[in-house]
Amino acid sequence: MAPDLAAAYEACRQIHQAHGRTFYLATLLLPRDRRPHVWALYAFARVADELVDAPISPDPVTLLTWRDHAMTTMRFTSPPDPRQPVLTATWHTMRSLQLQPDLLKEFLDSMVMDLTISRYATWEDLRGYMRGSAAVIGELMAPLLGADGIVALGHAGALGEAFQLTNFIRDVSEDHARGRIYLPQADLSRFGVSESMLAQAVHTGVPSRQVRSLVAFEVRRAMQLYVVAKPGLEMVDSRSQPCLQMAFTLYRRILHRVIDNDFNVFECRLVVPRWQRLATAGHVAARTTGGNLTVSLASVCRPIPTRHS
Repeated sequence: MAPDLAAAYEACRQIHQAHGRTFYLATLLLPRDRRPHVWALYAFARVADELVDAPISPDPVTLLTWRDHAMTTMRFTSPPDPRQPVLTATWHTMRSLQLQPDLLKEFLDSMVMDLTISRYATWEDLRGYMRGSAAVIGELMAPLLGADGIVALGHAGALGEAFQLTNFIRDVSEDHARGRIYLPQADLSRFGVSESMLAQAVHTGVPSRQVRSLVAFEVRRAMQLYVVAKPGLEMVDSRSQPCLQMAFTLYRRILHRVIDNDFNVFECRLVVPRWQRLATAGHVAARTTGGNLTVSLASVCRPIPTRHS
């Protein structure tokens, strides 16, 4: 690999390690030649996400400009400017795996939706958003992991949605602070939850019975998405299965943490403890790779403050 390209992928790896703790750990179970492609796709998504979730307020002009520039870059016939490491690595990944740039455009278009849309009336409306923000990421990942065909892509999309909804459930308070509610308005109405009740739970850390029921319903919905996605774990090739199995297990375990905390996602940020991440990594590695990990798991499980794990 050329030095400039290697440096671009290393920049993406650092972004992934710093901001995607759980998924980054899972990627270390992938064959070495596949890891950089995952890091590139993650870093691409992370850059757009940071533009939407800027510390003070979203920056529409910067996001739209970056979106247009990124999509133009993805259609270059020759490598882009190496001084743009994330776009350089992503361009190379898209070319190497013959992935469709339109999938990246769907993702970026969903990020643009966050600039003007902060509520979703129904589950189907939310799924329309999640199509771009999550399902297409699963579809981009599927060929990288050795999966192919419409059925496999369907399972990959469901897994992307499962991960996304898990994040929405866990991060209700953080999203509320940004003025967004990703739980469908129809679900709030179904359980008698007003936005003021939700705000009260966010501010006090103590949800009402109705709010707990709402969260429990969304947990059941997310669990069903994992059920739909699970057959896809065996549709990737054998070298990719440990990574996917670990990501599946750890993300679903976040929901178990929500259940164990009596559906209170407001008093603290619920994460899978470090020891459980290590234990899961060891168990998956022992069961699927004979325990022959080529990295130190402890070195990548140190606590890192992050919104996305």
